[in-house]
Amino acid sequence: MATQVIMPKLSPTMEEGQLSRWLKKEGDKVSMGEPLAEIDTDKATMEMQALGNGVLRKIFIQEGESAPLGQLIAIIGEPDEDISAITSQAPAGAPAKADAPVAEEKEAEEPKPAKPAETEPPAGGNGRQAPALVTQTATSRMIVSPLAARMAAESGIDLRSVNGSGPGGRIIKRDVEGLIGQQGSAAPSTATKQTQLRAVGSPVQKSAITAASAYHDEPASEMRRTIAKRLVTSLGPIPHFFLTTEIEMDRAAEMRSGINALDPELKISINDIIIKVAAAALLQHPQVNASYQDKVVRYYEHADIGVAVAIEEGLITPIVRAADQKSLGEIAGEVRELAGRARERKLKPEEFMGASFSISNLGMFGIDEFTAVINPPEGAILAIGAMSPKPVVRDDEVVVRQMMRVTMSCDHRVIDGATGAKFLQTFKKILENPLFLVV
Repeated sequence: MATQVIMPKLSPTMEEGQLSRWLKKEGDKVSMGEPLAEIDTDKATMEMQALGNGVLRKIFIQEGESAPLGQLIAIIGEPDEDISAITSQAPAGAPAKADAPVAEEKEAEEPKPAKPAETEPPAGGNGRQAPALVTQTATSRMIVSPLAARMAAESGIDLRSVNGSGPGGRIIKRDVEGLIGQQGSAAPSTATKQTQLRAVGSPVQKSAITAASAYHDEPASEMRRTIAKRLVTSLGPIPHFFLTTEIEMDRAAEMRSGINALDPELKISINDIIIKVAAAALLQHPQVNASYQDKVVRYYEHADIGVAVAIEEGLITPIVRAADQKSLGEIAGEVRELAGRARERKLKPEEFMGASFSISNLGMFGIDEFTAVINPPEGAILAIGAMSPKPVVRDDEVVVRQMMRVTMSCDHRVIDGATGAKFLQTFKKILENPLFLVV
């Protein structure tokens, strides 16, 4: 009996999934429990396993396309089994979706400035794919999957040179992959030629620009859409307030250098020390290690600290569980391992969901100070700025110290101003005197 393959729920917050890659193609033999496809959820790329034996008879959702939970995306059955009844139940919008986006290219002898928006602008607009669309000289119809379009744009590949192997000549991921290594032979775009001419003094005259800029749309990833939804449920409904303090970091920096000199393999970072100190401070101030849960306030027994990691499509916060019970070496190793898998989108849901407190560090980007948005339902998040030498007054003398500004965003439903201030006092005291960690 044929098995219907539906879009599975691979994370607690997942509402729809994007088909990243089929690991089998139509006609391939499939065994129960065998990886069938890779699905992009809101935070990670996860494998979907086959729930039946047989042959992958039909695929309804192509790579780069999205489907809501429970939608039919494929059929597994016997080679000679009649699946017409199931096929007829496939979503009516699936074939049309497979054809999107459609870019129609019109004749143009030379690139010209965009005309006012009397008609819909060509797909690709004036972004990375614009040269391919503007300089086309023959009327044609090009059908490209969102994933293939994004890959081509990032690699500078002219989609007119790609022969689509998908349904109806649709250009899909595997068509672009074969050309990525041949980018060196690609001709420069018209915009590049014009720039080169100007650089050598060619008399290129400026044209009057009177129309709005052309543009192109790219489908938002599952992660970006989830970030958008969660921010709407954070900064608006959650009553934020912010507390900032400045911390002298010389002793913490000396401790880090001393530990790494004793054991270079530990590779302790300042951020690892901040995580450890935050965990110690949270145990002393349980009101901050808490979250508002509608009719109750939930207090956590351990400091499960989320560490914000920037990845290509957004932000994810892998969690150091029970950081209060772990050594600096354990925290350092765990953060490196979690961050590495986060960038590869290989985290499990329990590894990035359910923190009791979060830390976001932009100091490595040279940011002196910022405010972070609380990740609900957590009660607070700590924003870490850059550590830099500054003149300060100590014992009536001006001296230079390594200073760092931190700002805590608090949920006022859980944390009052004095409560947050006391937490920051403790955090500052330990960070300025890290020997408190061993007392």
